[in-house]
Amino acid sequence: MDTRRDQTILALALTTLMSLGAAQPAHAQQPPAIAVAEAGQLQELVLRDGTRAVGRVEKVANEHVIFRTDAGAVIDVEVSQVLTVGLAKGEMHEGEYWPEDSNPTRLFFGPTARSLKKSQSYFGVYEFVMPLVQVGITDRVSIGGGAFPFFCSDCGLNAWFTPKVQVLSTEKTQAAVGMMHFTFDGNFGIAYAVATHGDANAAVTVGLGVPYSHGGKKTGDGVVMIGGERRVSRRVKLITENYLFHGGDFSLASFGVRVLGDRLSADFALGTAISGNSGGIFPVVNAVWTFGTRR
Repeated sequence: MDTRRDQTILALALTTLMSLGAAQPAHAQQPPAIAVAEAGQLQELVLRDGTRAVGRVEKVANEHVIFRTDAGAVIDVEVSQVLTVGLAKGEMHEGEYWPEDSNPTRLFFGPTARSLKKSQSYFGVYEFVMPLVQVGITDRVSIGGGAFPFFCSDCGLNAWFTPKVQVLSTEKTQAAVGMMHFTFDGNFGIAYAVATHGDANAAVTVGLGVPYSHGGKKTGDGVVMIGGERRVSRRVKLITENYLFHGGDFSLASFGVRVLGDRLSADFALGTAISGNSGGIFPVVNAVWTFGTRR
């Protein structure tokens, strides 16, 4: 294997993936289409200075927009200062607006059955040393990969690739298949099927994975994943992600929180690995930045 050549190819591929997700088409600035909200609609107003507000457009007249926020404040602004006005992606909870989850397609590391939308992507760093880029090719198909930021001449290409296809999507239930393919000292990975039931604020995810080696041969017993998520406030979601390996001889469990931003989310949790009569505790720290807009 030509390690330097493979590393160069991987670097170019990851750069291309990031460019696909992050690049935004250039358009001349045009006044946005602004409509008065219909009954029951919640809108998000974004001004050119970066100001964001959630509420309803009440009136458009004389090149001015009258916007009433969910808190009851009135914003009177010139149309030329408005960047966008669209339906808000989040929901109201007991009088407080909760923006949509910016990172719904993964638990701490394992996938949910939710899918990235076309041209949406994210860049994540898991446990400080595992970067991952994932790009939505269509509304149901995504592909991504990552590599350790350090190499050695005898290790080969320390990379992984993560294609995923959503095969079912209803209001409450999604299902997907995919794989996590690794190139550490050879080729191996896990092919999986996963299902998620619930909504953006409370859901259960169950998955089954089968490990394989070069040539697609099965190399071990199946892996069962059971995960859950529960949003408890505007910016905090509780998450658990658990695995059972090798007929019960080895298991992983984790529980913690995800702090949600508009684009950036951060995970802080504790995990435990149990093998036979021994075990250990380890921290889980992840950060994910999402590009593009969910539709």
